[in-house]
Amino acid sequence: MTESVIQVSGLTKQFDGFTAVDHVSFEVQKGEIFGFLGPNGAGKSTTIRMLCTLSRPTDGTATVAGFDVVKDDSRVRQHIGLVSEKLIMYNDLTARENLRLFGELYDIPKETLQRRIEKLLTFVRMEKWADARIGTFSTGMKQRINVIRALVNQPEILFLDEPTLGLDPQSTVEIRELVRRINIENGTTIILTTHMMVEADLLCNRIGVIDHGKIVAMDTPANLKKIVSGTDTTVLEFEIPNLTPALLTALGSLACIESTTREDDTHVKIRAKGEGCFDAVIDGIRTNGGQVKGVRNLEPTLEDVFLQITGREVREQVSDHVPMADRRGPRHGPRTPSSRVR
Repeated sequence: MTESVIQVSGLTKQFDGFTAVDHVSFEVQKGEIFGFLGPNGAGKSTTIRMLCTLSRPTDGTATVAGFDVVKDDSRVRQHIGLVSEKLIMYNDLTARENLRLFGELYDIPKETLQRRIEKLLTFVRMEKWADARIGTFSTGMKQRINVIRALVNQPEILFLDEPTLGLDPQSTVEIRELVRRINIENGTTIILTTHMMVEADLLCNRIGVIDHGKIVAMDTPANLKKIVSGTDTTVLEFEIPNLTPALLTALGSLACIESTTREDDTHVKIRAKGEGCFDAVIDGIRTNGGQVKGVRNLEPTLEDVFLQITGREVREQVSDHVPMADRRGPRHGPRTPSSRVR
C-alpha cells in the first residue's frame, strides 16, 4: 500500500478578506513528483508556504511527514527542504561556504556536514567550483547550488517553487534533469510548482491544476489530457502565409471553432469541435481568402487541458489582492552583507 507523506484537508489562506487558497484537499504519496500547475497568482506558492510552515493557514489542516504544520511546525522543518523562487545564498561566500553555513543551521556535526557537502557538490558536478564565490557564477550554476542547499539536511520531502524561473534553456534542462535524479537516486518526494506546462508534463507523476486558489483537476498528465482528447475536439495548427486579423475574426465566428490562437505571423492554432470539423475549417479559411500552406493535427497539451477546464488560457498577471511577499517577482537573490544599506 502506498504511503501518504502529505495530507491536506480544506486548507485555506485569506489576506484581508481575499481568499488566495480556497479549501484545497489532496495527498502526496511517498516517492512521487507531485506538481501544482497554474498561472501566476493562482495560489501555488501560498500553498507551498503553508506546507513549509512559513505561513499559517486561515482554515483547514495539513500534515507533512506525519506532523501537523501548525502544531508541530519545528518537526515538519526537520523533514523538508525548500527551493523558493528566489536564490537564498550569499554572493560573497564560496559555494562550499554557503552550503556549510546552511548546514550549520541544522546542527549537523562538522565532519558529517563536510562529507555531505562534498557529495552534494559532486552530485551536481560543481566540485571544481567549490571554492569560487557564488557571485561569479552563472544563473544556472547558482540554481544548482541553491537546489543542493536544500538537501544538506537530507530531507525526505523537497519543495521546489518555480525552480527554473528565469533560467536560460540549457540551465532549465539541467535543473529538470537534476530534479529527476534527486527523485530517482535519493527516493526523495518532490512537490513542484510551475506555470510551465512542458515542465509539469515532463517531470510530474501527478498534477493538481490550480486556479483562483482552487484545485480544478488532479490526475496523471496522461489522464488529464484525456479530458481534451476524449471529446470530439480537434486541435489543428495551420500555416497561412496571408494570415490577417480579419481572417482570424472570420474563423472565430464559425460554429465549429471553439478558439483561435495566433502563434506568429503565419501560424494559427485552432480548436474545432464536431464531426467534419477539419473540412469546415479548411472551407472557412479558403472562403475568407486564406491560403493553406501546411497543417498539423496537434496532440492535446496541458495548456489545452487548462483551457478546457477554465475556459481561458493561462494568465501571466498576478492578482492585486495577493500580498507582495507571495507575488511572483524578478529573481534577485538575497542581499550579501556588503550590499546592505549602511
